[in-house]
Order: sequence, then structure tokens, then C-alpha cells
Amino acid sequence: MAVLRTFVLRHDSARNGAASFAAAAPEGAVVTFSEPTRNSAINAALHAKLGEIAETRTHAGKRWDAEVWKRLLVAAWSRATNEPVQYLPALDGQGIDIVWRRTSEMTQREVRDLLGFIEAWEAETEPTERQA
Repeated sequence: MAVLRTFVLRHDSARNGAASFAAAAPEGAVVTFSEPTRNSAINAALHAKLGEIAETRTHAGKRWDAEVWKRLLVAAWSRATNEPVQYLPALDGQGIDIVWRRTSEMTQREVRDLLGFIEAWEAETEPTERQA
């Protein structure tokens, strides 16, 4: 069975551990470095912003919950950053479905960029009255 290890490079000890593990790895082992994925603080900021938008904005004449707004804004951000957004025929044959990027798979940098995109979008659009 393969041994998998994850090292978060926050300090010298972690970097040294990763280096030692790499030095002892078998021939042909693969090492992958990636940006940090989103954390609870940036996740909370994103969901707070989406909740605020759900309370103050309408789209296509209706109010939508934060989850719908997340889908709409992630799809718009994806197009603005030249990321693929796929439109596929619905499995039941009733219309189309949009296959978009999952925020849970985004890096912290990408979520910060998404938040900046959302704030710019807010500045360009008019809020509607808050729900009572």
C-alpha cells in the first residue's frame, strides 16, 4: 500500500520533514505542490457575502437563496477569468444544466479573487429593498 503524506509548509520543521520524506521516497515517486485550499475564515467571508446578496438582490425578477447566488456568481466569475463553464443537456432531457467550478476545490487565492469579483459586481448593480 502506498504511503501518502501531506506537509503544510508553514515553518522550517515542516519544510525539513517534507525534504526528508522526499529524500527517502522510492524511485519514480511523484511530488505535488499546491496552493492552500480555502479555510474556514475565507469560507465564512464568502458565505456571509452570499447571504447579504440573497437578502438585498433579485435576479430575473426573483429573490434567490445564497446557494443559487453562489452558482450564478461562480459561473460569472469563471467566464470573466476564462475558466470553463459547461452547458450540458439535462439528464432527464428537460433543458440544460450548468456544470461549474466547486468553491470547495478552490484555493484561498481563487476565493479571494472571487470575493473581489463579487464586490465589483455589487458596485455595478443596484440592490433591491431588503426583505421584511
